[in-house]
Amino acid sequence: MTDLFDTSLSSLSRIADPVLEMHNVNLVIKRDDLIDPDVSGNKWRKLKYNVLQCEQYKNEGILTFGGAYSNHLVATAAACYKAGLKSVGVVRGEELTPESNDTLRRCKDLGMHLHFVSREEYHLRDERYYHEELLAGFPNLHVVPEGGANYWGMIGCQELIGEIQQPFDRIVVAQGTTTTSCGILLGLSEHQKLTAVPALKGFDSFTEMHSRFGKSGIDTETIEQLLEKTEILDAFHFGGYAKYDEVLIDFMRMFHKSHGVQLDHVYTGKAMFALWEQIKLGRYDGESIVFLHTGGLQGIAGLEERMGEKLY
Repeated sequence: MTDLFDTSLSSLSRIADPVLEMHNVNLVIKRDDLIDPDVSGNKWRKLKYNVLQCEQYKNEGILTFGGAYSNHLVATAAACYKAGLKSVGVVRGEELTPESNDTLRRCKDLGMHLHFVSREEYHLRDERYYHEELLAGFPNLHVVPEGGANYWGMIGCQELIGEIQQPFDRIVVAQGTTTTSCGILLGLSEHQKLTAVPALKGFDSFTEMHSRFGKSGIDTETIEQLLEKTEILDAFHFGGYAKYDEVLIDFMRMFHKSHGVQLDHVYTGKAMFALWEQIKLGRYDGESIVFLHTGGLQGIAGLEERMGEKLY
């Protein structure tokens, strides 16, 4: 278990670039993508305390939810495999099989039982009665929401702030369920700010974050104080979840060629693109910024398959 929860590989990489020099911006990347090839980035952090919950309550494993290309499913399968736990993935799309793509094959290879359901049934994934129905067939498992979006996931993400042993003004992160964003906010000091870049089109980040905090028992006044430190850049979804165009792909290739860091098209590529645009506009002049690399690189193989060419 010690190796599973080791974050020593998550280094801070300083980025040197004429654009940054022009605007007097000090940018470092928190390399959570290096923690583990399967359980990488914020997935690792959101699963840590959920795995520990299994141990505490003598659960045999984790039951969770995801789509056909879910990084979260792969991460859960890998974390459970390494911890000696069972894993069950409820997958959206009853026409799918464990051999439908690289993501699902990797889940299967890591020992995850894949339970395929219709898209209509998948809409019930957050309902408690549906969890009870699933647990009747898969007993003694700890249920983790899609994306690891629960209290334990949020607390796991809070810990990463303590690993950044240098002053900074702002931390930038891609946003999906808001779990990572909320966890980060809990760890920030009074003067520090969060910039989140939603991957979903039309996503109401502030409402979702308010709800996430509320479900964890945080009072309204504290929630409002936390959200005052938050900036949402919601115009960089490139058409919606997992959507992309040549502009995004070209930027990702440029960034990799210049700085040796791979980004993905779902989350980190869009978040870094948004950050770069704000820097060029002079909005963060003189700031020290941390960009959280949340992993997700296992999905690049699927992207390359759809593109018909190598990305990097």
